[in-house]
Amino acid sequence: MTGFVLHLAAPLQSWGEHSAFTHRDTAAHPTRSGLIGLLASALGIPRAHAVADEPDHETLFARLTTIRFTIRVDRPGTVMGDFHTVGGGYPQHLTVPTAKGARRGADTATIVSARHYLTDAAFTVAAAFPDTDLARRCAVAVATPHWPPHLGRRSCPPGALLLLRTDLDDPAAELARIPLARRPPHTPPPTGTVDVRFVSDQPFPEEHPTVRQSASGQNAGLSAPVTVTTLNDEPVRLTARDRVHRSRPAHTTTRPLPVDLCAGYGTAYLDAIATYLNPQGATP
Repeated sequence: MTGFVLHLAAPLQSWGEHSAFTHRDTAAHPTRSGLIGLLASALGIPRAHAVADEPDHETLFARLTTIRFTIRVDRPGTVMGDFHTVGGGYPQHLTVPTAKGARRGADTATIVSARHYLTDAAFTVAAAFPDTDLARRCAVAVATPHWPPHLGRRSCPPGALLLLRTDLDDPAAELARIPLARRPPHTPPPTGTVDVRFVSDQPFPEEHPTVRQSASGQNAGLSAPVTVTTLNDEPVRLTARDRVHRSRPAHTTTRPLPVDLCAGYGTAYLDAIATYLNPQGATP
């Protein structure tokens, strides 16, 4: 496996997992559909070609579904609800069409929807590819995107620091070394570690066991439990009028990371990233 690491942070993110009609939810972390969509947008794959089950040939979009993501939750953020309206105030010939193709009357022109977002959330995402050529092609696309990337919805652009590291042999292992976009705890824990949540679309490897430490700092010999849930976010087709997803397992656990990785916000975090990328202070 080879790949790269992304940093997803912005005032607003929204990762819909079972959105329908006038209720638009957000998952607590980036979805596979959202992450693959981000890369597809950067690569310039049009909606008409966002098909993973083409019977005659393998599409570029289908190759994106071979990527494996491991998500580190730096900051979970807070869920915010938005009372959203669309379509009001227009003459009838400009109102939102109905399912039958007609136009809505004045009394039904305004559509009200509930939309949810994550505020002040930050995630560091390892993307692992079985194909080195595809990994490099996607990394170049993220650095110079064809269409602007977004964090779940087009109204949620990412921060400037999006692509952290490329050409990594083990992107998921790098998540244990990259600075955390969170403040250090007010009272340093006696273990010298902080618990960090991880989400993966694959089982966590046994060679990287999760170990909780006792209050004395000694190995307690207990592995943190792994929770397996089912999410309906594996994209099959994301065309304009035919969006199909499959369900897949999501593996969640917590792991202790050194408290020194907590780098804070803003310029403090950027300084920590600069030191991480150039530990000897070398000019990139």
